[in-house]
Amino acid sequence: MRERMLALRPSLVSAGAGEALARALLHRMPPPPGARVGGFWPMGEEIDIRPLMQALHARGCTILLPRTTPRGQPLEFREWHPGAVMEAGRFGTHFPAHGAAGEPDWFLVPLLAFDARGYRLGYGGGYYDRTLARAGHARRIGVAYAGQQVESVPVGAHDMPLHAVATEAGLSVPVEG
Repeated sequence: MRERMLALRPSLVSAGAGEALARALLHRMPPPPGARVGGFWPMGEEIDIRPLMQALHARGCTILLPRTTPRGQPLEFREWHPGAVMEAGRFGTHFPAHGAAGEPDWFLVPLLAFDARGYRLGYGGGYYDRTLARAGHARRIGVAYAGQQVESVPVGAHDMPLHAVATEAGLSVPVEG
C-alpha cells in the first residue's frame, strides 16, 4: 500500500491546498494560543503545511519541527519561527538549525494514507508511532490530501488513531468502527 500511495500522491498536488487545509483546521479545531504544536517541513509531494504553521505562530502557538533521530528512537523537536534557518536531516527532512528543544502537546502528523477510523499509514520507520506513544494525551491531527483517504489502513497493536485529519477539503473526525 505504501508504494501505491507514494505513486498516487503527485497527482493530488494542487495549488492552494495548503492554504485550504489551514483554513479548515483553524475553523474547526484550532490549537489554543500557547499550544506547542509539532509540525514538519514538507518534503516531496506532501501537502504544504507551512501556511498553517505560519498562521499558528501568528496566533501565539509555539511551533516545533522534528529532527529525525537514530532508528528506534522517538523524534526530537526544535522550535521554529518564520524565517528560521533550516538544516538538512535524514531521509530528506529539514529542521530548525538553532531552535530550542521542546515537546509538543499537539501534533500535525504526515501520512501516506488514512481511513475513516482515524488510523494512518506512515512511511514505515515507526518514528511517529514511537513519538506519539511517548506523548500520551497530546492531540494527534493528520494532515494530507483528501485523495489519500482509503477504505482501511492496516492497524498494529501499538497504533494510535488520530483525533482528526485535516485536508484541503475540510476536517474529518474519525468514526469508531
